[in-house]
Amino acid sequence: MSQTWWRGAAIYQVYLRSFADGNGDGVGDLAGLRARLPYLKDLGIDAIWLNPWYPSPMADGGYDVADYRGIEPVFGTLGEAERFIQEAHDLDVKVIIDVVPNHSSTESAWFKEALANPAARDRFWFADEPLNDWQSIFGGPAWTQVPDGQWYLHLFAPEQPDLNWTNPEVHREFEDVLRFWFDRGADGFRIDSAALLIKSDTAYEDLDAVHDVYRRWREVADEYGERVLIGEVWLPDQERFALYLRPDELHTAFNFDFLSCAWDPADLRRSIDLTLATHTPIGAPPTWVLSNHDVTRPVTRYGRADTSFAHGGALHGTPSDPELGHRRARAAALLAMALPGSLYVYQGEELGLPEVEDLPDELRQDPMYARSGGANPGRDGCRIPLPWSGEEPPFGFGDGTPWLPQPESWRKLTAEAQRTDLGSMLNLYRKGLELRRRLLGDGTLAWLPLGEEVLAFTRDSGLTCVTNLGQDPIPLPAGTVVLASGPIEDGLLPSDTTAWLT
Repeated sequence: MSQTWWRGAAIYQVYLRSFADGNGDGVGDLAGLRARLPYLKDLGIDAIWLNPWYPSPMADGGYDVADYRGIEPVFGTLGEAERFIQEAHDLDVKVIIDVVPNHSSTESAWFKEALANPAARDRFWFADEPLNDWQSIFGGPAWTQVPDGQWYLHLFAPEQPDLNWTNPEVHREFEDVLRFWFDRGADGFRIDSAALLIKSDTAYEDLDAVHDVYRRWREVADEYGERVLIGEVWLPDQERFALYLRPDELHTAFNFDFLSCAWDPADLRRSIDLTLATHTPIGAPPTWVLSNHDVTRPVTRYGRADTSFAHGGALHGTPSDPELGHRRARAAALLAMALPGSLYVYQGEELGLPEVEDLPDELRQDPMYARSGGANPGRDGCRIPLPWSGEEPPFGFGDGTPWLPQPESWRKLTAEAQRTDLGSMLNLYRKGLELRRRLLGDGTLAWLPLGEEVLAFTRDSGLTCVTNLGQDPIPLPAGTVVLASGPIEDGLLPSDTTAWLT
């Protein structure tokens, strides 16, 4: 792959706890991931992005990092991580890892030192009393008191104290962390909560000084060549969003506008146009994302009357038509694959897994659930361990009982069951990613005028993508259909269906 491999890459997100269990303890790990690398290569992805694999008390699924230079023992060892990176590279698959710079863990050496020695508290936000009335993003107050009476800031869970980025030591620490993993072969970092690092007395999101951090990080990444920095930047203001993608800052950032968009032709056209208008002038590649470890799975979301997504859990349990959701999810997958830029696939998306919304409350582990008093069900429903094979749980995930239970109905959705079904979601993804690698990826598009309820465009290679979001079938333009998300009869594209033509 070229030095700009990330511009058009198909990147597969691995939530390690739920991907594959190699040692039988019910939790996914590096052994399980390494054993499934051939599956990912066969799927047709270019890179793997892993959620945090560092030592952690798991108060927030690993986003409470105790040590940025180690591996959580439940997942494996540092040596295993290094072997995984090498084995992925041997298959020509890049490796992107998470870095969490906004906060660390109350179990980190720095925070333990801060509790023991008030003179060492400048790495965090400590005060004699709360400096404001901020609320945690997970619910409840954002300030927690320590035994000697002082308070510390945590925008997320109390176990995740925010780091103080006015302290030069914090800057040096993370630059060293980047180098630590680049030296071990990591091809890039996905930056968690990238816009939240810098605080004032009244604000904590998207303050100008945050760009100084990423300009320095870009200098570090450029020392290694062919490395990529990817931001998790939730900003509605596209002009502000674009600042993170200037040539001396981040290479790409997640497209949450597209991810949150309803299954509606006008909304999707607006989101695609806005994305291209934001990225093209600065030469940054767009990203296209349908789901991740924080988001309701598409098969469930697209089957609802309201197909948009917003944090808060307001739609949890809202009726969803599984057949309609499945059909739309297939169409959305081919639409996203055909757009210019890079693509992200969240594990299980290629299997058409639905959201699991009936988890017993006592099994829920997401702090969003506890901190909201149960009002927000949390994100556990999209983090259920993957079904690989067999007729009953744990469906080949591992020999032990999975850390979250899998529905019995998933026997029809295992990778093994779908592999031989030519019409399965898995084979749609395999074929789509294979064609995408040859004909799509980075580049531009030209819209075709096929009606207000149709999204149609031609890519640089000559491939045409047509998505029918209307109620009635439409005639396809001239060309040979090379892939479609559903059956096509007499040259007519049904509702909620996407076709690719050459």
